[in-house]
This record gives sequence, C-alpha cells and structure tokens, in this order.
Amino acid sequence: MFKSKLKKWLGNGLTVLLLVIGLVLWISLPWFGVLAVAVLVALWLLLTRGGRLALAATRIGVASLPQRWGASSVIVVGIAGVVGVLVAMLAMGEGFQATLNNTGDDTTAIVLRGGSQAETNSVITREQVPTLSTLPGISRDGEGRPLLSPELSQVVNLVSKSDGTDVNAQFRGVGPQAWAVHDKVKIIEGRKFAAGLREIVVGQGAKGQFRDMDVGRTLTLGNQTWTVVGVFATGDAHDSELWTDADTLATTYQRSAWQSISVRTDGKAGFEQFKAAVAADPRLKLDVETTRLYYSKQGGGLTKLIDILGKVIGTIMAVGAVFGALNTMYAAVATRAREIATMRAIGFRGLPVVTAVMLETMLLALLGGLLGCAVAWLLFNGYSVSTIGSNFSAVVFKFHVSPELLWTGLKWALGIGLVGGLFPALRAARLPITTALRET
Repeated sequence: MFKSKLKKWLGNGLTVLLLVIGLVLWISLPWFGVLAVAVLVALWLLLTRGGRLALAATRIGVASLPQRWGASSVIVVGIAGVVGVLVAMLAMGEGFQATLNNTGDDTTAIVLRGGSQAETNSVITREQVPTLSTLPGISRDGEGRPLLSPELSQVVNLVSKSDGTDVNAQFRGVGPQAWAVHDKVKIIEGRKFAAGLREIVVGQGAKGQFRDMDVGRTLTLGNQTWTVVGVFATGDAHDSELWTDADTLATTYQRSAWQSISVRTDGKAGFEQFKAAVAADPRLKLDVETTRLYYSKQGGGLTKLIDILGKVIGTIMAVGAVFGALNTMYAAVATRAREIATMRAIGFRGLPVVTAVMLETMLLALLGGLLGCAVAWLLFNGYSVSTIGSNFSAVVFKFHVSPELLWTGLKWALGIGLVGGLFPALRAARLPITTALRET
C-alpha cells in the first residue's frame, strides 16, 4: 500500500518537474523552434495510427464544445486576461525603452563632468566651454561657429491633465546653437523662444500631459512668469521637456555653471576625434559619449523593473488561469467518462486519449491567447503615458505592442493550456474502463 502511494507520488512529482522544465523551454523557444514542434506534431497526427486516432477523438471532443461552452469560456476568458495584462505590461517597458533609444544619435556628443552618470549630478564650469569649442571633430555652421550647446536641467512642478496632481517635469535651458545641435527638434506650432526673454517652447508630449501648455498661456516657474510661445516635436524623450534660453534659466534659478554640453560632431569619425581630444586635455576632466548611448542607459533599471513586474503579475494570473483550466477540463473529462471509456474499449489507447484532451485544451488556450493579444493591441498600442525617469522628472512615452510581444503572449497562452490540460488528460487515460463506464 505504502509502496504504491510512494510510487504514485514520485510519478506525479516527476511529471511536475518535467512539466516545469518543458514550460521554461517552451517560453524561451524562438519562432522557428515552435514551428518545428508544430510540424513534428502535425506529421505524427497525420502519418501514424496513434495520431489519426487522436485526431478522431479530438474531433469528437471539439464537436461537443458548444454544449460545454459556458465552462469552456472560463478557460478562454481567463487565459485572455493573463495574456492581455502580460502583453500590456511588457509593452509599457518596451515603449519606454524605445523612446529613450530613439533619443539622440551617434554623431551628437553629450559632455558631462568626469564620473557623472547623469545631468543631475554634473557640473561644468563656464570657463571650460571656450576650450571645448576649439577642439577638433566639432561641426560648424556657415559662419564658422561651433555647433555646441551649453545646457541646464531644472526639475519643476507642473499640473497633470489627467488627475490634477503635481508632476515633476524637466525644464531645459539650451544655448543659441541648440536647434542645429538637436536637429530632430522641429517647431510644429508657434515659434522658437527669444534669447534673454522668459519664453518657453514645450514638447508635444508635455503639452498632452500637463496643463497650461498651449501657445499663449503663461505659467509661474521659479517665482517668475513665463510665456509659452511654441510647441516642438522630436519623437523621443525630449518631447517631455520644456525648453528656454540657457542664460535666462541660469539667472532665474541662480545657476553659475552648466550641467552638460551637447555637441554636433563631424560624423562618427568626428565624434571619436572629439572624444579623444577631450580625454587628452588634463584641464577638462570631462566624460564624452554619444547622446544615443547616454539616453538608452538612463532607462535600463526602470525597463528591467517593468519587465520583471509584468512577468510576476502574469505568472500569478497564469496560476489562476491554470486552476480554471484544470477545473474545466476535469469536469469535461468526468462528463465524458463513458464516452472516453467506450473509445478506449474499441481500440483508442492511452496516448491518443491524452493527445485528444490536450489538443482540445490547447485549442481553447489558443483562442484565449488570440483574444488577449487583440485586446492588448486595440487598447494599449500607442497609448500615451508618463513615468518618472532617471532625472526624477516625467518622461512621456507610448505603449509599444510589437509582434514579438504578441508572439510571447501566444506562447504563454499555449503553455497555460498545456498545464491545464495535462493532468485531466492523464486521468482520462488512466481511469479503469469498468470504473469509467459506471460514471455518469
């Protein structure tokens, strides 16, 4: 008696272990790996006797789904919820990182104090700017002036349009050459600010998220009144910012030094030349990197956090969906006990029966996955939100539901279906025929 129970427990434990390993491998499979698995299963179903029996049993089970649709819909809706939440969370992280990755380029350099990881803890004295402007590798305009923009960053409080709460935003002061240095910045409404005046241009993301951002409106920042004179668009993290003249911002907030210097270089070769020149000058003690690399690194920690959080939430919901699938499929097996026993009595062995129940569950899981992906795409793709970036100010970005995320969602759905259908399928195959025939 004890040995039989022990054997049963060991068998179940081994099944669970193999299932966990299989799920991990399944989730990590690339598309061609999934395609290979699907082709192998299809060949087995079509070319072997056991496979053809499994297909026949599956058709019988699928034909009875309309009579069991109330219970089956539990699986579909539960899995759809898991996939929808998972894809939405991952889309948020992907959208945030994509916004940062699109900020800057490989030919624009950002100069920070040596050892600084961000603008917030960088200090560059005004005396260093003339030295930087003479270094090789810097692009120049038609009049021979170096394309270099000393910049300041000030965190200010603005009022959110959505709920009226105070939100931190980045108020950036830029130099006269900023429009040539940041050549992706385009005025789409109004005009550029005038040097020496308390005028602001706002990013289109900031305009969508904060109050009083329309052209002509005034707002109080640093105990001074500022006028919004224009709206700009970049398609990157700068869309979340407010821009003004750097000297005016420095005077308002009593700043005697700059925080960063943005430099337009002569291509990638010019960037390397400029970076080497800065490193070779012992007076400067500054770090140089491309704006693309700098901004992409700013969201690393938050992106990973969102990714982990999404998978944790998805896993918790997936457990609930698995139990829902288990209950539904156990009930389906119980109501079809006689039907399954009859099939086994006329030649349907254990493997075709297991496969049939599994295929039925996987079909429902696929429907749930497709529904969840559709909901995530329709509701969240392109949805604009904001979050706190590494400089403690809001970064406006859009959810990005990519084909890769949809593919991940479908794999999760099928994985849930696999877990939810396996044990009921094993029960259907193991139940003694005489016992099953007596069940109603």
